Amino acid sequence: MRFAKLLCTVILAGFCSAPVLADGDHAPIGDAVHELPIFDAHIHYKEPAWDAYPVDSIIELMDRNGVAMGLVSSTPDEGTIMLWEYAPNRIVPELRPYHGNAGSSNWAKAPNMEAYLEERLSAYPHKGIGEFHIHRLDVDDVVLFKKVINMAKERDIYLHVHSGPEPIRWLYSLDSTAKIIWAHAGLGQRAEAVYALMDEFPALLADTSLREYAILANGGKLDPEWKEIIMAFQDRLMVGSDTWVNGQWDDYDQIIAANRRWLSMLPADVAKKIAYQNAERVFDVKVSMDQIGTR
Repeated sequence: MRFAKLLCTVILAGFCSAPVLADGDHAPIGDAVHELPIFDAHIHYKEPAWDAYPVDSIIELMDRNGVAMGLVSSTPDEGTIMLWEYAPNRIVPELRPYHGNAGSSNWAKAPNMEAYLEERLSAYPHKGIGEFHIHRLDVDDVVLFKKVINMAKERDIYLHVHSGPEPIRWLYSLDSTAKIIWAHAGLGQRAEAVYALMDEFPALLADTSLREYAILANGGKLDPEWKEIIMAFQDRLMVGSDTWVNGQWDDYDQIIAANRRWLSMLPADVAKKIAYQNAERVFDVKVSMDQIGTR
């Protein structure tokens, strides 16, 4: 990657000029990762989950896995509000545009979308708009997206965007001050492309949902390119699960365990940031293991 030479220079300089640290400041956090609360920055509570996983069972799953809080968006938004009303101490609500016939492929063209978003944002304390998909760029969508950006700016909340790099660049071209969380850190994007976009836009945040097995290379070690991303942008990443289908709820224990596994390989200060401290700053909340077992 294009930053590898600089990284090697820094590492070599460190070996030449500084003694090997005897303390544990830069050692991996290891098993102590299990003492950290998790803020799950990518949860959905969609309608098919409501019967299979009632609200109390969702909080029980979070409790069992040390997930103190979560950012929740749902199709429709009623799912998010159900969870938030049941456990307001644990849920940070986020407004997903999808409802009725408006889904991931057509929501920006759905009738009355602006009014729907305004009504829901006025009625409930959403701390973000999203997660929403941008599958392709369409000049006809500019007017709505400018309005969505303004809705977020008026409330000082984030847009949570599922897309490749170009839609992120497009949103910033509409408003360079937009506050954006890049869902899944681009999902199918190669690590080099993720680094490049995060480097290009210093305010861009990302959640790492569905990235746990890319981050864990063969043999269960940190992928070298992802380690560079994590260390370079440690203040801008948040862990997530993405419970987009019930199968993700079925596997929630394993998903959180996989995320704790790669967090365990990081220095304690970095692991804490990605596990929960960055989310505390972004959403103005306090995240603690004391929340486990509460609502």
